[in-house]
Amino acid sequence: MPKSAPTKRSGYAIHTLTASGAVLGMLALQSIFNGDVRSALIWLLLSQVLDGLDGPVARRFDVMVTAPRIDGHVLDLVVDYVTCVVVPIAFMIHFDMLPAHFEIALAGLTFMFSALWFSRTDLETEDSWFNGFPAAWNLAVPTLYVANATQIQVAVIIFVLCISQLTTFQFPHIVKSEWLRKVTLPFGILYLIDIAYISFSYSDVTGFQLGAITGGILFGFPLYAFVIGAIRTIRMRI
Repeated sequence: MPKSAPTKRSGYAIHTLTASGAVLGMLALQSIFNGDVRSALIWLLLSQVLDGLDGPVARRFDVMVTAPRIDGHVLDLVVDYVTCVVVPIAFMIHFDMLPAHFEIALAGLTFMFSALWFSRTDLETEDSWFNGFPAAWNLAVPTLYVANATQIQVAVIIFVLCISQLTTFQFPHIVKSEWLRKVTLPFGILYLIDIAYISFSYSDVTGFQLGAITGGILFGFPLYAFVIGAIRTIRMRI
């Protein structure tokens, strides 16, 4: 029996799914304001999972044809700015991750550089690598918090990543980048599972418990992404 063609109803349903990421962002913000670290991290991770899934699903159902009145790319950027930038910055400020005298300056810098990055015309290469740090603060901030980074360490890393957003340093797309995809995709999924596991184990008394395996994955994937990004960047310039 032949498969039925995607319908207008399915197209707008996919757009609604993408837009629901903003609701996950709202729930994460509510958890932040309530001082609920575990829930805030989980909502952030769920928004990342949704962001990774809605793109392939949208292409599968050909939303450009079935739901042409909504620009899926613009919708995705709007939701991403909420969940990847606004919520993580609120997390950093509320949970005192930044030096007291510089938190507003660093938060403002992150907002500004991320807005510039989202507006880049060369945001992605033709083979789905990001130019500059892709404003994935919803991953960077939880990683720094779970790793118990000091305020100075957080400030330095945030500043460096902000500056990188205006460069052509290449960062892999966990789902779409073809080169080393057989390593990047499973490693990236393992990284998300690792952060989720660590987040669920959070205790108001003892904090996070990092073992050799969980810690290795937590630090290993960002290092891996940086290394292959550096190799890719050098190869593109030779």
